[in-house]
Amino acid sequence: MYDPTVARLTYRALLGRRRALILGALPLLLLVIAVAVRVLAGADDQTAADVLGGFALATMVPIIGVIAGTGAIGPEIDDGSVVYLLSKPIKRPTIIFTKLIVAIAVTMVFSAVPTLVAGLILNGNGQQVAVAYTVAALVASIAYSALFLLLGTVSRHAVVFGLVYALVWEALFGSLVPGARTLSVQQWSLAVAEKVSGGGLVTSDVALTTGTVLLVLVTVLATWYAGQKLRTLTLAGEE
Repeated sequence: MYDPTVARLTYRALLGRRRALILGALPLLLLVIAVAVRVLAGADDQTAADVLGGFALATMVPIIGVIAGTGAIGPEIDDGSVVYLLSKPIKRPTIIFTKLIVAIAVTMVFSAVPTLVAGLILNGNGQQVAVAYTVAALVASIAYSALFLLLGTVSRHAVVFGLVYALVWEALFGSLVPGARTLSVQQWSLAVAEKVSGGGLVTSDVALTTGTVLLVLVTVLATWYAGQKLRTLTLAGEE
């Protein structure tokens, strides 16, 4: 289910100079904000939770997920180079699964690691805030990568749709409309983080069991459907 050659090519595409600069911009901004807040306001658990929840999890993680998830396959489909990959004796689900693993790894490195560092800067992990949001970033990275990899497979405008979801649905509607929160990867991951923290600073509108089931379900279904669409793309190319 994992092909090292596909993985190497995908890593090379995602971590090229231009894309790496884009991926690194938001984590760098988060660290700058964390240092500034710590200097100006001192260590405060509530402030740390607000910064990590409001910027790291609500904005940074989904945007990085968009870049990594869609970038793992979208450009290859757009420029037609995916045909050469599909001509190799590699099963289509293997291609999708390998690209998903790469997208998850890249998203985790560029989102969860900076979240942990920022949390330690903000309050030294008081009330497990830094660890809780890091765990949320880790589990959210998996679901976001699967969703946006699927988008990259089915649409040539995957980045646009992904950003609309990340910035409008997750960040805007997810924070203002109660009903929308239950259909949010952010809230599902916060359910896991709430369990880790246990201090009342990290809360979710979704129960832990519900959030965990939905995270797994969305990841599995998105990955499976992306494999099916890639198989359809192969047949269309052969015709």
